[in-house]
Amino acid sequence: MPFMPRAENRRSPCSMNPTMWRTCSLFCAWCLLFLTEVCAQSQRRPVFTCGGNITGESGVIGSQGYPGVYPPNTKCVWRITVPEGRVVVLSFRFIDLESDNLCRYDYVDVYSGHVSGQRLGRFCGTFKPGALVSTGNKMLLQMVSDANTAGSGFLAVFSAAHPHERGDQYCGGRLDKPSGTFKTPNWPEKDYPAGVTCSWHIVAPKNQIIEVKFEKFDVERDNYCRYDHVSIFNGAEINDAKRIGKYCGDSPPAPVFSEGNQLLIQFLSDLSLTADGFIGHYKFRPKKFPTTTVPPTTTTQPVTTRPIPLKYSVALCQQKCKRRGTLEGNYCSSNFVITGTVITAVMRGGSMYATVSIINVYKEGSLAIQQAGKTMSTKIIILCKKCPFVKRGLNYIFMGQVDEDGRGKIAPHHFVMAFKTKNQKGLNVLKNKQC
Repeated sequence: MPFMPRAENRRSPCSMNPTMWRTCSLFCAWCLLFLTEVCAQSQRRPVFTCGGNITGESGVIGSQGYPGVYPPNTKCVWRITVPEGRVVVLSFRFIDLESDNLCRYDYVDVYSGHVSGQRLGRFCGTFKPGALVSTGNKMLLQMVSDANTAGSGFLAVFSAAHPHERGDQYCGGRLDKPSGTFKTPNWPEKDYPAGVTCSWHIVAPKNQIIEVKFEKFDVERDNYCRYDHVSIFNGAEINDAKRIGKYCGDSPPAPVFSEGNQLLIQFLSDLSLTADGFIGHYKFRPKKFPTTTVPPTTTTQPVTTRPIPLKYSVALCQQKCKRRGTLEGNYCSSNFVITGTVITAVMRGGSMYATVSIINVYKEGSLAIQQAGKTMSTKIIILCKKCPFVKRGLNYIFMGQVDEDGRGKIAPHHFVMAFKTKNQKGLNVLKNKQC
């Protein structure tokens, strides 16, 4: 017959020792609290869907499925409404969308208002913009994804704020009086704050244009104005093709004139260094007012080379189209030397206006270069659209001059050739050449 232990010897180990019993009890209680907290957190975690109408003093918005990968081929729209008399302030806490220097594939658009509102910006990649502020109590977000590369999407928070409160970080708005003033938050008492975006939309009568002058100007200096900067656009929205200039540094830009009856001025500060800021003035002018004064695109470097006036382009285009000289022979006489890919090419009149995604910069001069993440680009005007002839999607070496608003200008006698890897060594030698 097998041995059977007595009942009193089958007690749990905890019951055999008071100290062990207390330890077991505390451990079980801690486990119970931990499991309760985990369950509570899982219940509190928001589930983000594709769009929706959101009202209230504050809230959180996330892309569909965040923090998981957002789905392909979707278009989601979120409409935010805060109480009357307030403005919406939106801040991105996280953003991870397919990266593209023109945000053509996956992107988030932010608009002031719900219908036909001013676009405050288009965002992609992983760069977080500063705070975005509506002009009224409504804001709209629209996220679009294509069929390919995806990321984790975005997470943003919004809150209601009092508009144009003195000393507060919120700024911008619609300006439609015949003349007026705009300035950075906190001017002139102290530096502008970090992490803000101000957008002033100036609207004149249809038969008038707008003149803008900066009285004082001090914005964080950078050769490419990548960090804190002021951008001015023709029209009512942020559109790189309509950008008049991008400014930073401590020298006031030259007076700016609009092409039509609307201008958009956007000031952006990142989350690091700040400066005094600026105060500017605008006034409406008759449409026939001369607009020969053009501002430099970047105020951190002076223009060193006299640009070729467009009025001489007809005579220039009568020259025989033939590349002259060598890389070395044209290097010192050129204001800028870059290699890059032509990503857009638009014909206007007898000239071609191109956007070039930069591969390498060998001589910068006064060329205005924009940067989005790791991608740099610049604007180039080929005065005679067929000489030299360039095609979208191909790589070239560009050597030329720079106009007064920082755009490269290429005439028939300038040096342009297809870029191949074998040219890299020669260009690197030229980069160290003393002119």
